[in-house]
Amino acid sequence: MDIEDDVAAHYDNPGLEALILDGLAALGQDPDNIDPDVLAAADQLHIGGTDATQSVAEGAGLHAGMRVLDVGCGIGGPARYLAHHLGVAVQGVDLTPESVRTAASLTRRSGLEGLVQFSVASALKLPFDDGTFDAATMLHVGMNIPDKAGAFREIHRVLKPAGIFALYDIMSTGAGTPQFPLPWASTPDSSFVEDRAGYLAALAAAGFRLEGERNRHGFAVEFLQRTQDKIFTSEAPPLGMHLHMGTDAKQKIGNLAAGVRQGVLAPVELFGRRD
Repeated sequence: MDIEDDVAAHYDNPGLEALILDGLAALGQDPDNIDPDVLAAADQLHIGGTDATQSVAEGAGLHAGMRVLDVGCGIGGPARYLAHHLGVAVQGVDLTPESVRTAASLTRRSGLEGLVQFSVASALKLPFDDGTFDAATMLHVGMNIPDKAGAFREIHRVLKPAGIFALYDIMSTGAGTPQFPLPWASTPDSSFVEDRAGYLAALAAAGFRLEGERNRHGFAVEFLQRTQDKIFTSEAPPLGMHLHMGTDAKQKIGNLAAGVRQGVLAPVELFGRRD
């Protein structure tokens, strides 16, 4: 099994949509007419949830009329957020077929299929023509990509001139090694956490000019503490990121929270402009 197969298998969860629909029903929501803002509790699979998605969108200057590529879209939470709140047309790509199927189904149930589409694809070989998109986003995906420069070159290729690439990834920010399992990898074999310098070098090699950055360590500490409080000290809520992580969800989130608190890891926003 190669790295991409291993990553795809890590996120494969055939029962996930049923868990989410059950959670929506428990909250009194119609599963065939989903409010994307309610669904966000379970489909924003990155530190900070919708607040982080909004921050990335604002930093990138995304607005209605733009065509955006979301790399590593998972079950489509950020894509639906951009479509629902900004009127952006989004194409999501992901390695895991089941994630793409679930993303398409939840998008249809949310009434957003006219703005959001999904396909199975690798960040290293995007199935789009040169200069297709106005912008690209990547949220908590690079930790699973060893060849970041290669992925960034592909993103650069499919962006229009002056297109913006907004990424929000967990980076190595201090000495020490995080404990596994983590939300993105059960073992170190499929975890490729890089530091800021490595990301900047990969962006520059791909032809991007850095336009902005923000380390969101404090924001992450607070968010992860709230998440732990919800799933550790009381009955887990009907919707949440824990639905994606199986029986060791508490351990994965706990290890991530510990790494962030200790200064080993932090989520960082970077914004690159295509020349």
